[in-house]
Amino acid sequence: MHNGTLLAAVDLGSNSFRLEIGRFEHGHIQRMEYLKETVRLGNGLDEEFNLTREAMQRGWDCLARFGERLAGFERAQVRAVATQTLREARNRDEFLARGGEILGYPIDVVSGPEEARLIYQGVARLLPQSDERRLVVDIGGRSTEFILGQQFRPHTVASFRVGSVAWSTRYFADGQFTRQAFLAAEIAAKAVLDEALGTFRPDTWEIAYGSSGTAGAVGDILAAAGGTEGLITAEGLDWLQDRLLRSHHADRVRLEGLKEDRRAVIGGGISVLRAVFDLLEIRQMHVAQGALRQGALYDLLDREQPETDLRTTTVNGLMQRFSVDMAQAERVARVASALFTQAAPLNSERAARKLEWAARLHEIGGIISHSEYHRHGAYILDHTDAAGFSVSELHRLGALVLGQRGKVRKLEIELINDAGFSLQLLSLRIAVALCHARRDPDVEGLSMRAAGTRHTISTRPGWAAAYPQSAYLLREEVVAWQKTPWELELNLG
Repeated sequence: MHNGTLLAAVDLGSNSFRLEIGRFEHGHIQRMEYLKETVRLGNGLDEEFNLTREAMQRGWDCLARFGERLAGFERAQVRAVATQTLREARNRDEFLARGGEILGYPIDVVSGPEEARLIYQGVARLLPQSDERRLVVDIGGRSTEFILGQQFRPHTVASFRVGSVAWSTRYFADGQFTRQAFLAAEIAAKAVLDEALGTFRPDTWEIAYGSSGTAGAVGDILAAAGGTEGLITAEGLDWLQDRLLRSHHADRVRLEGLKEDRRAVIGGGISVLRAVFDLLEIRQMHVAQGALRQGALYDLLDREQPETDLRTTTVNGLMQRFSVDMAQAERVARVASALFTQAAPLNSERAARKLEWAARLHEIGGIISHSEYHRHGAYILDHTDAAGFSVSELHRLGALVLGQRGKVRKLEIELINDAGFSLQLLSLRIAVALCHARRDPDVEGLSMRAAGTRHTISTRPGWAAAYPQSAYLLREEVVAWQKTPWELELNLG
């Protein structure tokens, strides 16, 4: 990453969409521009957890405006992440497909723990460095994240389905502020967050930080009322709730520092924050400057180099956890990567890295069942929380693991039609076939080429006769790719 490079992060939150543009300079990212729009995507979930057409259109309109600002940015310079609302929405694929097209960049839905990790990175990067044990709390629109960490490293992360938009919709839908409504909202929040008490108890941290919308809004209001800048206290929360109760209704609240876009969700936000304070015995909380979007920006830097990419560390951890045969995994990865590199177009390094991860994880399901290990492996990857990975990245890895054997056509048609994915899959399948004996295959003189929809594998003279089982498996592979958009041709010597 060169000094002066512009980077951008798009945060598709449940309440607001945010765009942060920064300039990379000597290991740090300096903010250049920040845009925020109140979209209230979380309010658009119906009873069946489908986003309404109106909510999706609000989101698409915002992404169109962000996309205009990002015109000219390379794909590697932009990270767009979506959180709880799009984790929940049943029709999220429709929104994401159209949204990515409008924005001009793919949108990654991140899991709750991955969102928490990115939040901590954003908070830590904008704090003075120290060895203090930190508790970071981020109350979003539909989820709340807790993180324990020191310096740049999060030690423990958790995500809970409680937030300012969800709680405002549930307990203050008519805008009325009553003592009974606040009590019910706080009790309900504690019920959801109660399991955090054992892990995030007061003796596990020294300083509490609040990041994102609710903490920032409360901090602004308390500071405007004469409190310490950037500090939220338990007494301040009591005073703020009392002021809301005196107003009786959200429309009648008159508080300096309260921005108009927070008015509709302030009741739910304060209820959750008071529950957090009471549950974890917090007396004061510092308002953090960093948040999810800054974490996403710094994550772009880490992804630039294989040696700093957290996803590689995560893959290694998964291999150990599921007792993968390390030698076979590395063998398949080495062969698959070599084949892919021969046939792939230029600038395919990122795709090659993802293929390598899939190859190293291709037997991850073997701990459950040998005969169906590819199906179990795909299930594990689709349902695991893996640090550094988005939900869509894990699904794509899972699809490669699922497709390593058997019929190609069992995979989603969108993936089969994708030239890049199909080349990754073919490389993996050929590597698995060549390594069937669980020893290093003889690949001298073996090559793979791609031209249009045709892929050609060639070997040196005498190879097929020397390795009849491998030659047989390659011929079976030709059959497997029939009735797909891709043709496999063999020139076996």
